[in-house]
Amino acid sequence: MSNRMIRHEYVPEHILLSKEEAEEVLKRYHVKPNQLPFILASDPAIRNLNAKPGDIVKIIRKSPTAGVSIYYRYVVEG
Repeated sequence: MSNRMIRHEYVPEHILLSKEEAEEVLKRYHVKPNQLPFILASDPAIRNLNAKPGDIVKIIRKSPTAGVSIYYRYVVEG
């Protein structure tokens, strides 16, 4: 698969966070990385980001009621 970002109406935007951004998110929510919901490194959206286990990904979803919802996922082996 190429290194292009997956663009589809039903695939939300995925952003690989830098180490500094990830630390800021963990501090803001008072959590450890393994307390975030997991996402597999083999997920097509994650593979395209070249994310590795231990990385944190920000997912931005459009919502008809909330406008925009932001989620964070911890990348795990798989």
